[in-house]
Amino acid sequence: MATLQSLDPHTPMFAQFTQKTGPIVLANTFFVPKERTESFLALFRRQAEFMKAQPGFVSLQMHKGTADSRLLMNIAVWESTEALATAFASPEFQHMVAQSPDDVMSYPHIFERIDV
Repeated sequence: MATLQSLDPHTPMFAQFTQKTGPIVLANTFFVPKERTESFLALFRRQAEFMKAQPGFVSLQMHKGTADSRLLMNIAVWESTEALATAFASPEFQHMVAQSPDDVMSYPHIFERIDV
């Protein structure tokens, strides 16, 4: 299973699920070893298809780092933290998450849009 790391040690991913807010953006950066990129993306596509069918899902887009980077970043929009947390906790999704290789690192964080 991929190793989950917090970008902000004061607000780990599961603590973020407790704040009832929305709409939200989930930015999840993955470090994927080069030899695992294609198999990781195949698994991610299955996960994405599942998430797209869940209540509260809005959109997602995967991005790849430039210059032969090993980083991939998923940007997903959800109606609320509650909708994301429910989808994330589902047994079907957790089964897919468990299939990620141990040497993949995941850095998820939930964001709200603000005015600037």
